[in-house]
Formats: sequence, structure tokens, C-alpha cells
Amino acid sequence: PVARIELFHVAIPLPAPFYPAWIPGMPQTENRFTLIRVTTNDGVVGHSAGPAIAGERAGLGDLLGPYLLGEDAGDIGLIQQRLREISYLGWRNWWIEPAFWDIKGKLEGKPVYELLGGQPVPIRLYASTGEVKAPEERIEEVEARYAEGFRTVKLRVHDFEEETDIRHVTETARAVGDRMKLAVDAYQGWRVTIIADAPLWDLERAKRFADACADAGVAWIEEPLAMDRYEDLSALTTYSGVPIAGGELHSSGLPELKMMIERRCYDIFQPDALFTGGISQTNLVICLCREHGLGYSPHTWTNGIGFAVNLQLMVASGFAGERELEYPIAPPGWTVEARDGILEQPFQHKSGTLAAPTAPGLGFTIDERALRRFGKRFSVMDRKRLIWFSLRTRGIKVSKEIDRVRRERIFGKEEK
Repeated sequence: PVARIELFHVAIPLPAPFYPAWIPGMPQTENRFTLIRVTTNDGVVGHSAGPAIAGERAGLGDLLGPYLLGEDAGDIGLIQQRLREISYLGWRNWWIEPAFWDIKGKLEGKPVYELLGGQPVPIRLYASTGEVKAPEERIEEVEARYAEGFRTVKLRVHDFEEETDIRHVTETARAVGDRMKLAVDAYQGWRVTIIADAPLWDLERAKRFADACADAGVAWIEEPLAMDRYEDLSALTTYSGVPIAGGELHSSGLPELKMMIERRCYDIFQPDALFTGGISQTNLVICLCREHGLGYSPHTWTNGIGFAVNLQLMVASGFAGERELEYPIAPPGWTVEARDGILEQPFQHKSGTLAAPTAPGLGFTIDERALRRFGKRFSVMDRKRLIWFSLRTRGIKVSKEIDRVRRERIFGKEEK
């Protein structure tokens, strides 16, 4: 059973300011995320992490304690139900679920991908750039990734003038297209204008961009329309001479993505398990992609733990021989060291490839010294703390009644 839940806010400084294409105008200086550590009665520990802006999850521990303490950590279906119940309050936290797969893998002595029916296979990676740059700077960046062994790279476009976006793609393709496979992300799926404004594409602009990308030999186009414009996405996917990709942040999980698969909103689906229902639901999405003859390659741009979660799914998916996995790398700001800063062994590629992890669970170990340096624990909940929390907020009578009913559910009516 779950005996202890700890939450940490982690902020790893970046070596240089990073300007994410998805939030125009924001110089990012830290890799921020919330880390969860779940410990069972037997001392088995599981981790997961969700991206964070600041301390927006300050009260999450008070919610997780009543929902998860005492529950069977290896019962993934039950954990899914508890997280679903939490979402009724308007707060989806699917990023928590992989921590329980981490525990399950450790209990069974297997990597998560083996629990899902997969076998260890080497993973080809594509270099995922993170910033919008002028074509000249982009070509220099792509050449650097080529020198490191990557043979596929994803560009970023996000200009109000469509001619600028098209020139960006065509000039890069002209320079390296005979040596590298190019993809491009348009950032229309989840447009963010909290700081600076951002372009908003319609179907006609997306079609014109797809035509230009087809002429340039682009391998796929990512997120060319808003994530909930289902009819337009289906129309674009039918029209385009270049595969259309997306589906990374659909927090409704399996039901919405199943509908999008059936409507063929994309040729390639990219669900990130931290958002799209955890490992369990995302694995079912992968199976549906296979059944419908569609591609799969997950979004991984969150943090090192998020990368590890989606790496396990990619290994298990059966798509590893067909498609590359996203590998976030955009120096000097976004480096492997900053991405994986609290892991004992960063996921360092070798000539654009990565071996499947062999350790049980999610395949990483937390560097406790780095966690103490970059992280701050803001919540800890165990049985004793939960009792005091309930007494303080509900009183003795109600707390005893809740505890009685809960124990009957877990242990049976004979339990007093």
C-alpha cells in the first residue's frame, strides 16, 4: 500500500537563456517541474514529474493524501480511477500515474516496457530544436546536430508572415535536405499569448504551408491547427502531401484521442503520457494507432523524467523501427544536463541513438544531492499526517466516520 507521498518543486538553472518557440517573448532561465515521490509500506519508491511554471501545485499534497494513501500501489487501474476522481474537481494530474508504474516495475524486477509487452530495442532519435531562428542561424544549428550524429531534426516556425515560415523551411531544406530528414512544428495546437502575441492559422494557410513543405521534402508537419479543430484537422490530413502530426497534450486522454484516431485527425499521433492519461491510457492510444494504420511517436519536451516515461512507451510500442523519438536539445540554453539535472545518469545519446534502459521501473535513479540542490519539498503526507489533517479540517466525529467507511472498503466489513 501507499505509505508516503512527497512533492518537490524543482528548478534547474539553464546555462543560458532559452526562448521557447511555444511561448513567444519569454526568456526561460530554469527547467521547472513538480516531482512526486511515492513510497510503499515495503519501502519501494516510485517517481514521476510534471512541468510547472511556479508553485501552482502548493496544495496538491492535501488532495493526494486522502485519495491515494493506503491504496494498492501496484493496482494501476485503481490509481487511474483515483486520478480520474481528482479530475472531477477540475484538476487533471495524469503525470502522477507513471510513478506507480515505476513502483510496479521495481516490484516485478522489470522495465516498464516489458510490463507492456515490449522488448529492449535501440531507439533512433530526432533532434528537437526549441527556438525560432533566422534561416542562417537554423542551418548552423542543424549542421551542429548532424555533426553529433543526428539524421533527423525538427524545426520551429512561428511567424505572422507565412512567407517567412516557408522561407525558413525551404532554405534549410536546400542546405541540408540531401543529408538530413526535416520535420517542422508550427505551434498552432496549443497557442500561447501570455506575453507576446502569436500567429493564428486557418485551414487555408495550413494547406499552403503543407504544399510548400511537400515541395521541400519535409517528413512531417506538427500541430498546424488548433488541437480541437477536429474537422479542419481531418480535412488537412486528407489534403496534405506531407504527413500531419499532433495530439500531444489532450488531457481528456483515451476517449478524445480515440475519437481523433477514428476521424483521422493526424497521420502520426504524438501523445505525451504526462498529459494524455498516463502510461495506461496512452498505451491504449498506441494500440489504436496500430489498428488504424497510423503512426506514433510521442512528445517528450518536459523534463528528464517525462522523457524517460515516453521512452518506455516508445520501446514497448513496436514503432521504434519505423519512427524516431523526440530528443529535446537546443544549446546553449536547453542542454541534456539541464533537462536531466536531477538524474544520476542523464539520457545522453550516442550518434543520434539511445539504448533501451534495462533497470526496473522507469529506468532512472534520482540524484539525491542534485535534488537537495535544485529542489524544495513542499508537501509530505503519510498516515499520521493524514489523520491530523482530517481532524483539523473535519473534526473527530466526521474523521472517525470517514475512516470507518474507508477501512470497510479496503479491508472488508470485518475490519474494525
